[in-house]
Amino acid sequence: MAQYRYTPRGVCSKQITFEIEDGKLHNVAFFGGCAGNLKAIGKLLEGADAQQTVDTLIGNTCGPRPTSCADQLCIAIQKALAH
Repeated sequence: MAQYRYTPRGVCSKQITFEIEDGKLHNVAFFGGCAGNLKAIGKLLEGADAQQTVDTLIGNTCGPRPTSCADQLCIAIQKALAH
């Protein structure tokens, strides 16, 4: 299982970690940010298809910000899938 670590930009979360195995997400975790919401995202995405997650969540914003923790996760997943 490949493990990834990403430093998001423009959001409260300071780091995102996740694993991808056979195109599926595992152990998605956010450090910093809205703890309850971000823990819920990690639970909801356990075993989810990585590309489908990107297709669903990319471009999601948070308040007046042009991005969100979910959007930053999608950027991280896209980078991971490109390798």
